[in-house]
Amino acid sequence: MSGAVLLLDGAVGTELTARGLHLPPPAWSALANRTHPELVRSIHRAYADAGAQVHTANTFRTRRRSVGPGWRALADLAVEHARAGGHPGQRVAGAIGPLEDCYRPDLSPADTYDEHAELADHLAARGVDLLLVETHPHPGEALAAVRAAVATTLPVWLALTPGPDGSLMGPQALAEAARRAVDLGVVAALVNCVRADLALRYVEALAAASLGVRFGVYANAGPADLGVGWGAVDGPSAYVAHARRWVDAGARIVGGCCGTSPDHVRALAAAFPVEDPARSS
Repeated sequence: MSGAVLLLDGAVGTELTARGLHLPPPAWSALANRTHPELVRSIHRAYADAGAQVHTANTFRTRRRSVGPGWRALADLAVEHARAGGHPGQRVAGAIGPLEDCYRPDLSPADTYDEHAELADHLAARGVDLLLVETHPHPGEALAAVRAAVATTLPVWLALTPGPDGSLMGPQALAEAARRAVDLGVVAALVNCVRADLALRYVEALAAASLGVRFGVYANAGPADLGVGWGAVDGPSAYVAHARRWVDAGARIVGGCCGTSPDHVRALAAAFPVEDPARSS
């Protein structure tokens, strides 16, 4: 293993659930920005204290389609909470998720650019440091969101999901979508929200694609009986065991997705040399 890693935070939505909130669709975690502001901030703060260097604002569902006309205020609060919870100088990423279900690419609308541009432009105006187009299972919609995000001139990362069990996208299809996104201007390509024990083949595909940008992974914990997350006593160490293989394969951005916690990020911070965030895009 060589090279330092940039540490992302872990899950926010499942942390809110673990702390007692009910998050029904379609808003999911978005309303918590208003109803439980200190709880959202405390989760960001816990990730910062654990070693996370990039904090993803809770904007995954702060859009008109999901929460109605009050979406801008919820997005503003999400950015404020991430900034307040993080340590001084750390970066905030504005999350841009799929318009519908992140595990139902068949529900992706035919024309998505304008809706993604609406959120991307607003997040850019609110002063996020980068835009994270994340948890997209539909390559076409992902690339539309990338085009909208790149148009803001902010750095853009793309995280594609093959689904928790890898059934929505194979490694080569994911790598090809990432290559097309790099051609559009993304500066980092990632795989996310696939269970940790299945993530390596996607990381290897990104490595083999020779994208010319950094790549990485933030996996989910998988089912509870896998023992990687959801409160498993040895979950963080089990997650790090997978992460060592990702980093050996070339991943240089690592974090956590559903079912991971600040303890997972703390374990990652202890396991790997950490990149100077001032030197990264």
